[in-house]
Amino acid sequence: MNGPYGSVQLRLLLVDDHTVVREGLKRLLDPQGNQWSITEAGTGFQALECLRRESFDLVIADLSLPGMSGLDLIRRINDEFPGVAVLVLTMHSEEQYAMRAFQAGASGYVTKDSASEELVAAVRKVASGGVFVSSVLAERVVQQLNGRRPASDLSALSNRELDIMQRIVAGERMVDIAQTLHLSIKTVSTHKTRILEKLQLDSTAALIRFGLEHQFDKPDLGIPAHPG
Repeated sequence: MNGPYGSVQLRLLLVDDHTVVREGLKRLLDPQGNQWSITEAGTGFQALECLRRESFDLVIADLSLPGMSGLDLIRRINDEFPGVAVLVLTMHSEEQYAMRAFQAGASGYVTKDSASEELVAAVRKVASGGVFVSSVLAERVVQQLNGRRPASDLSALSNRELDIMQRIVAGERMVDIAQTLHLSIKTVSTHKTRILEKLQLDSTAALIRFGLEHQFDKPDLGIPAHPG
C-alpha cells in the first residue's frame, strides 16, 4: 500500500533517552507504519552514529538528552547532514525553547502533551520540506518577537547555561556535568553562578524549584502508552 510519498517509505530516526517515551511515540506512529520505518537512538551521539551509517529523511529529537544537548544535536545535523530535516518533540512548551530550536536548524516543534494530536501531521509536514509549529506556540513566539509578550526568564540564559541548568535540576552532580560536557568543574561552577544571577535566585534549592516549576522533571509528559 502506497502512502502520500509513493511506494518509498520515509526513514525516521527517533532520538529520546527514555525507552517508555520512544515506545509511546512508536505507537502513535504505528497506524501510519506503511509510510515510514523507525530507527531509535537514546543519545545525540548515538543519533550521529546512525546518521553516518544509514540515510534518514527525518530526525525526531528531544531537547533534553544526556551528553550532547538537543540543541547541539540539531546544529550538528544541520552542519553534517543538511539534507536531513529535524522535528523537535519536547516537554518544553515555552516559546524560548522553540525559538532556539528553529535558530539551531529545526523545521518543526511539537510538545509532548500535544503529540497525540499533532505528531503525525508534523512528521508529514516537515518531511515534505515544510515547517510545523502548533498554532498556540506560534502565536506566543510572534508576540514575544514583536514585544507584545514579555520575554521568558530563560531568555537571559545562553544555550550552555540552559543545558547546565537542566542537568542540575535533573539531579546531576557538578563533577558528572563537567565530565559529560568536557568542561572543568570550575567552569561548570562559574556557569551555575551566572545562572543564579541571571534568574535572580539565591541558592541551588531555589534553582531546582524554578526548574520543577518549568517541568524540567517530566521527561514523558503527555505520551500515552497506547494509542487513543
